[in-house]
Amino acid sequence: MSVAFTRETDLEATAADLPDRPISPHPNLVTASGLAALDAALAEARTAYSEAQMGDVQADRMAMARATRDLRYYGARRATAQLIETPPNPETVQFGTTVTLDREDGRRQTFRIVGEDEADPARGSVSYVSPLAAAVMGKAVGDVALVAGREVEVIAIA
Repeated sequence: MSVAFTRETDLEATAADLPDRPISPHPNLVTASGLAALDAALAEARTAYSEAQMGDVQADRMAMARATRDLRYYGARRATAQLIETPPNPETVQFGTTVTLDREDGRRQTFRIVGEDEADPARGSVSYVSPLAAAVMGKAVGDVALVAGREVEVIAIA
């Protein structure tokens, strides 16, 4: 068969199959910095959507599909965002606080408990719905929690 009769890729079909970003069933709790990041992502999605509309939509259906998907996602996340203020001097681990733990193996770990969209474990933040955060929520300095079958001790809360 000649190459002229084959279709390498069908961008229109690929664009039509672009799945939506999954939206969590959990409440969309955010810190002040998380809300600002969400606003920035929504503005960026609006810009991408506008640019995709001004371009040749037939030529770049994938850009339009991505822009539309991102606009739906960030619009929904912004509409459901619940800003949670971090108390100035928390006595227990709560949403928005930074907690330092000592693990059984001698490692010390510090992380901030944040919303799902702003969680980045590599940068020291975990989602409030993560098993680690759930295990230490409500604990005070000196309390012990069980994380993945091992004990951790809360040594600082900020």
